[in-house]
Amino acid sequence: MTVYTVDLEGRLTSTNRSWSQFASENGAPTLAEETMVCGLSLWSSIGDPAYRTQIQQALEVLRTGKSAKVSWEFPCSTPDEERVFLMQITALREQHHVTGYVFSTVDITPSHRSREALIDTGLALSRTIDLDRVFYEVGHQLRRAVGAEHFAVLLDSDDGASLRRTYCVGYEGDAATLDARLVPFAKAAMEKVDVVLRRVDHGIEIAAPMSGGERTIGAMTLFIEGEKPHQEIEEAQRILATVAAQTAVAIERAWLVKRVGYKRRLEAIGEVATGVAHELRNPLFGISSAAQLLRFRAKDDPVVEKNVGRILREVERLNRMVTSLLEYGRPKPISLVAGDPDAVWDDVLEGQRGLVESRTLTLRRTRPERRVVCSIDPEQLAQVFLNVLVNAVDHAPEGSELIMQSQVPPNGSWRFRLTNGGPAIPQDVLPRVFEVFYSNKPGGTGIGLALCQRIVEEHRGEIGIDSTPETGTTLTIALPAIGA
Repeated sequence: MTVYTVDLEGRLTSTNRSWSQFASENGAPTLAEETMVCGLSLWSSIGDPAYRTQIQQALEVLRTGKSAKVSWEFPCSTPDEERVFLMQITALREQHHVTGYVFSTVDITPSHRSREALIDTGLALSRTIDLDRVFYEVGHQLRRAVGAEHFAVLLDSDDGASLRRTYCVGYEGDAATLDARLVPFAKAAMEKVDVVLRRVDHGIEIAAPMSGGERTIGAMTLFIEGEKPHQEIEEAQRILATVAAQTAVAIERAWLVKRVGYKRRLEAIGEVATGVAHELRNPLFGISSAAQLLRFRAKDDPVVEKNVGRILREVERLNRMVTSLLEYGRPKPISLVAGDPDAVWDDVLEGQRGLVESRTLTLRRTRPERRVVCSIDPEQLAQVFLNVLVNAVDHAPEGSELIMQSQVPPNGSWRFRLTNGGPAIPQDVLPRVFEVFYSNKPGGTGIGLALCQRIVEEHRGEIGIDSTPETGTTLTIALPAIGA
């Protein structure tokens, strides 16, 4: 904004054409336009003793060569708003001698506000463990820092092959239109691992990758309406890049807290399940023994035989539940070795060929082109695969096709999908399929899928289910590969 030079005595030797008056209500430095005339003393234009001392000390530092430049920020009130300026002083030299000094001032109010917004964002996110609150804080600070009313967060899927809009504010249009607009743009930022910019109708759009921990978990986009100066656009890019990194850390922390809470809840359920199983086992044994004795003594009475058979069937069902409770409440320690999950599937399918054939099902299986090596416990992983296979077979229409797909997504992990064409799982049931003791299957204990989820998570993997009337039900298991 202003540039002027002074000699060693402090006399003005040159000035630029554009002058600004610096003043504040609390006695900040004053350099009035009419006094800035070449030949006049700089000191006569400074009325504030503290500011005069500050400049004298800065000139001494430069004269002695202790620093190449001296700079500081100071506020300045105008009739409209409070602004912040940067004062910078450097030495003029001829050979090795200081002959004068250059003073320059720059209006850094936008950068100062951005910096404050970034600090406030970091403080807000450091205290937040709820995802909705994370997104709210980020949107609030972006509006404050760059005036962006359109903001979206897109998070990566388990396989790294697709993005999902997790949070979106300000953007208009149906879901398909928004995805077509934002997903490719966000992917470009993730692939570049840097901020990307494009000009669109009525403004600009910016996307920044969200890198947290060891991987990029998604991207953030924002839209700024209208034509903006180049400096403001660059500032917006820097702000979004910083906020995206802060948000990634906050999201991963929220996920971690959620997983820890979920694990503690499962541990508490496991303890209860173990206690209940022990309390049930002895009475069930007594009921079974009494029923067997009754059957022996009244074997000629068909009514007694019928009712005893019903008792024993129920006892057997409860025994299976007790066994499941004990398996869930007292999990075996996981023993990880390097192995191929598809090889585990080979063993499971070989042993369950009769199960598939009993329903006259057709099995269509595809494998990745290259073998994937993961850290697995083959025995426990086989238990997971067997459980999901039995569920898929039970719900598949007789004579239909089971589709098994193993893939290697861009992040190098192992991803498996098992799809059947059975009736869709109701949307109100779908979020609860992995809950302990919840089952919509007749005679089901509600433990099988919960146990599968725990085993997969102990492998540092993820398991999920999607179900629609059009595509059927697809169960997905993703495991990290060694070295990925």
